[in-house]
Amino acid sequence: MANPIKKLFGEIAIYGLSSIIGRLLNYLLVPLYTYVFINPADYGVVSELYAWVAFLIVILTFGMETAFFKFIQNEGDQKNVFSTAFSALLSLNSVFFLIILLFYQDIASLLLYEGHGEYIVMLGAIVSIDAISALPLAKLRAEEKAKRFSIIQLSSIAVNIILNVIFLLFWFDYNNPEQGVFYIFLANLIASLVKPIFLFKSFTLIRGIDRSLLKRMLVFSFPLAIAGFAGIINETLDRILLKQMLYNPENPSSLDYAEAQVGIYSASYKLAMLIAILLQAYRYAAEPFFFSQMKNQDRNKIYSQIMNVFIAFVCGIFLLVTLNIDIFKYFIQNETYWVGLQVVPILLMANIFLGIYYNQSIWFKLSGKTKFGAYIALFGASLTVLINILYIPKFGYMACAWATLIVYFTQMVISYILGQRHYPIPYNLKKFIFYISLALALFFLSPYIKVDNFTVNLFIQNSLLLMFVLTAVYIERRVNTPE
Repeated sequence: MANPIKKLFGEIAIYGLSSIIGRLLNYLLVPLYTYVFINPADYGVVSELYAWVAFLIVILTFGMETAFFKFIQNEGDQKNVFSTAFSALLSLNSVFFLIILLFYQDIASLLLYEGHGEYIVMLGAIVSIDAISALPLAKLRAEEKAKRFSIIQLSSIAVNIILNVIFLLFWFDYNNPEQGVFYIFLANLIASLVKPIFLFKSFTLIRGIDRSLLKRMLVFSFPLAIAGFAGIINETLDRILLKQMLYNPENPSSLDYAEAQVGIYSASYKLAMLIAILLQAYRYAAEPFFFSQMKNQDRNKIYSQIMNVFIAFVCGIFLLVTLNIDIFKYFIQNETYWVGLQVVPILLMANIFLGIYYNQSIWFKLSGKTKFGAYIALFGASLTVLINILYIPKFGYMACAWATLIVYFTQMVISYILGQRHYPIPYNLKKFIFYISLALALFFLSPYIKVDNFTVNLFIQNSLLLMFVLTAVYIERRVNTPE
């Protein structure tokens, strides 16, 4: 493996330490939430509101992280690029939070949370703080200060975990689930404040806005922001639509049912997010790395080799979870939620396609043709909305899961076709198809060789996983594998 690739995976290990450990620690909150919220509807409230947070984060960062990585390579003056981008984000988020303070009660009513305007204010503050912190954290990534980045992220996560445990296990009144929702958001708000405290020096680097530079950065980032917004529709809109479409205003009790379906789907969705956790760690390291290889003559070969290893790895994770679902299901403490486990394999495979798409997306970022990213994402978002609206009334959250898979697969294919036309990278399609096909074949084979003995069955299922891992390792270690 070439040295640049070793460097990338070394940085992924460090970023992954904070991202994976941090997200796994956050995942420990799911057993806590499903334990204290006996009614899935109460967990559904938390899940739906955090879906809105995901939308707002994309809007309020406005693609400035990627623009920052791009322009520090082109401009050379990192201080000016940072000051311009950071000042713009501060202004945008200040206006946003002011709007929240003025209209929080109206927003709460619109989202069917009448009388709970405090949810909206706290979530608005969380989103603004996280969006403002994003660029100083991106600066650390650009400077390859992965350890400091990890410390900050883990500190924020640790505060969130500790406060959740204290609030929910010692202060929470189980007869008042709304109090639990409030405590969860309060813990997150305090934890979010940890980031700007650590990053305070970044605020001293502001020296004004270079309007000419900002205009060029906005031209570059605007399609990315549109793509990001459309992409987050694919990731989170299903939970919002699930509630809105299952709720019948003429039947007030249907609101509890709708929120319960969101809670069940969201709990199972968490099991499928193991690949998404790895994707986050990967993206933290990969994006600045890919830009740093722009002048390397062997960059396309490196990108292709990285994709080979990536697909093999995420397919292994797919098998790890699906072949051991009888163990992973205990991650969800309340058996009431287990009815939703059928979506896990679908969503895991969907996230594999999403990961491949993330890798491919480097073509329109390196070539500066970010408008294609926006087109692809907008098409995917439209498809997401269409499938969910058509099929949620009949199939519920199963429609959400299949919509996610179909959309990510479609985006992956479209991105590959366009990328080979505008910025060709010699990916090894045979390898990609082989790894995914092998993983799916072993998954579909597994039910036919199950036995009643739990221990023996565990051995058999994980033998299939080992078979896949050994095959992938053998293929990737072969010398001069034809590309």
